[in-house]
Amino acid sequence: MTNISVRKLDEETVSALKLRASKHGVSMEEEIRTILKNAVEPKESVGEMMERIFSPGWEFQESFEVPPRAEIAEPLSFDLSE
Repeated sequence: MTNISVRKLDEETVSALKLRASKHGVSMEEEIRTILKNAVEPKESVGEMMERIFSPGWEFQESFEVPPRAEIAEPLSFDLSE
């Protein structure tokens, strides 16, 4: 593991990091590690996400089934003579 020192952080940033860390129940150092890791890890593309979600092996696939409509909606009429 490599150590990194960040100099010249203003007090407002340090306070915000401390607050954020305390909300997550971790040390400020752990919170900074999490922030940095999330900032540089590759993001999943929309296509990859759809493939993962809608693949046959996905465990929550049933929750995406749309129930049939009880009634068919009547189209709007713009006829003013009615």
